[in-house]
Amino acid sequence: MAHEHVSIRTADGACPAHVLTPDGDGSWPAVIFYMDGLGIRPAVVEMAQRLAGGGYVVLLPDMFYRFGPYEPLVPTVVFQQDFHAILGPMMATTDNARAARDTRFFLDYLDTRADVKAGKAGTTGYCMGGGMSLTAAGVFPDRVAAAASFHGGNLASDSPQSPHLLAPQMRAEVYVAGADNDHSYPPEMAARLETALTDAGVRRRCETYEGAAHGWMMPDFAVYDEIAAERGWRELFALFARNLHGASLPPQPSA
Repeated sequence: MAHEHVSIRTADGACPAHVLTPDGDGSWPAVIFYMDGLGIRPAVVEMAQRLAGGGYVVLLPDMFYRFGPYEPLVPTVVFQQDFHAILGPMMATTDNARAARDTRFFLDYLDTRADVKAGKAGTTGYCMGGGMSLTAAGVFPDRVAAAASFHGGNLASDSPQSPHLLAPQMRAEVYVAGADNDHSYPPEMAARLETALTDAGVRRRCETYEGAAHGWMMPDFAVYDEIAAERGWRELFALFARNLHGASLPPQPSA
């Protein structure tokens, strides 16, 4: 599997990104992978590699590029310290609106690649990236055919940047997986999001994973739940297969 390091020029600077591609020659649908709030690190790159192995060109941008270079964070170490002090300054450099502006440049970059199959792209995001993924579907309805959010927080809040406000613009099929142990996505917020998507006629499935905690998909988190994570991977591959590959289901590599 090919793994490239690229730099994408945006309106705010140069965004470092990883590009993971399947083995072999040809062209494949593109997917933008929005990271969680712990930033780019080996576990996230490995997740992007697994997705690429299913038949996608995966773009994994560093959404903290405005913050500047940083050493990869180790979640188990960060969460034993004052993680708000560590992550706060980094997370303050991005949000859904800035991510949407960046996404225009990400899509333009993908359009320049000969190995990207012409057509619509998919998006997936985790924690912080979940809202970015859904926002991309609302801001770029002509480009995003499928969008997933895993343990995304504040998906239907009172913020003017809340993704649920973009539901009327979405044309993608949406999959939202929340945890029942997640203060950033309580049941009333899940219901608010579901109502917004339903009222807008968005093709969607919103689920709450019982027994899972915020961050369950991330293999380097203490709350990682292998059974729930594998369920999430199956749903993600099926979502992209329906919308990016048509009736042909690509292989679904195991971890």
